[in-house]
Amino acid sequence: MIDLPRPLVDSEWLRAHVGEAGLRIVDCRFDLGDPAAGRLMHAEAHISGAVYFSLDDDLSAPEGPGRHPLPSPAAFAETLGAAGIGVGDALVAYDNAGGAFASRLWWMLRSIGHDGVAVLDGGWQAWARAGGPIEAEFVAPVPTNYAAAPTWSGTVDRSELERRLGTVDLIDARDPERYRGETEPLDPIAGHIPTARNLPWAGNLGQDGRFLDARALAERFGATGPDAVVYCGSGVTACHNLLAMEAAGFAGAS
Repeated sequence: MIDLPRPLVDSEWLRAHVGEAGLRIVDCRFDLGDPAAGRLMHAEAHISGAVYFSLDDDLSAPEGPGRHPLPSPAAFAETLGAAGIGVGDALVAYDNAGGAFASRLWWMLRSIGHDGVAVLDGGWQAWARAGGPIEAEFVAPVPTNYAAAPTWSGTVDRSELERRLGTVDLIDARDPERYRGETEPLDPIAGHIPTARNLPWAGNLGQDGRFLDARALAERFGATGPDAVVYCGSGVTACHNLLAMEAAGFAGAS
């Protein structure tokens, strides 16, 4: 059984374990402006043995509230099984955007009770700098059955959040300009949910594109309550804040 560091792994650890039985690697590279780009990048080069998950096609439902609604747990289980991922596998997710998309897969797995998952710190860029093995060959995975969880855990809906406003620690993970309502390139209404404070997801990263150390992240989220609710524009980069909070030793946020 693989002793997977969590919630982050570095390239050195992954280089030492790539190819081991029970370790699955998932390429989550994606471009919101060009949804096909991630799959094309994967076809050109990816970490050896990695499968590809698209934010739009694999980590979101085709219809639902918001721009990236969660699929049903059953549909997600089918996606995992089709990729040859089993309930006992250890997973490492990566992207080329500082973990912005890989953290969505990390959260989804954690939400259905799959704790053996981590994000590659520094992503594709760190892997390339470390000289980790890459390939362009696509090897079809051997499908398996992944038992579906009955529901997602760690979510709140709009009506529940409305009831809790003023009593919940609400964190907005979007860029400051969107939080302040100065610009809104994606959603119909600018601004933020009343009582929310702004901790942009990109602030979790250093200039090298890797996560700040645990102490710095703990200072950043030091005022966060034990039952905080994190949101963003479509439920993607909010997961980055949850990942950073986990790395800092916080738990319990939704």
